Amino acid sequence: MAKHSKATAPAAGPDPNEKLVKVFDSEQESEAMVVKGLLDSAGIESDLKSGSFVQDAFPGLGGMIILVREEDAQKAKSLIAESLQTTAATDEDDETVS
Repeated sequence: MAKHSKATAPAAGPDPNEKLVKVFDSEQESEAMVVKGLLDSAGIESDLKSGSFVQDAFPGLGGMIILVREEDAQKAKSLIAESLQTTAATDEDDETVS
C-alpha cells in the first residue's frame, strides 16, 4: 500500500492576513491577467480578485482588481505604468506606419 504524503503547495499569492493594496483594476479579465503575469515575472506576489466582492463598500465597482503587499505597491505601480506607456507607444507606432 502506497503512503500518501501531504506536500504543501507554494502560496498562490500574498498572505491575505497581510495589508494588501490595490494596484490595478480593469473591466477586462484578460487585461488583468496580463498585468498579473507582469507582476509575477518581476517577483511580486499578487492576488487577482473579482471586483464584485466589494460591491457593498464600493457600489458600481466591477471587473477585476489586483492586490499586492503594501511594501510592493510602489514597485508594482511603477511596472504597470511603464508597461502601459510601452503599449501606448507601440500602438502609436502601429498607427503611423501605413
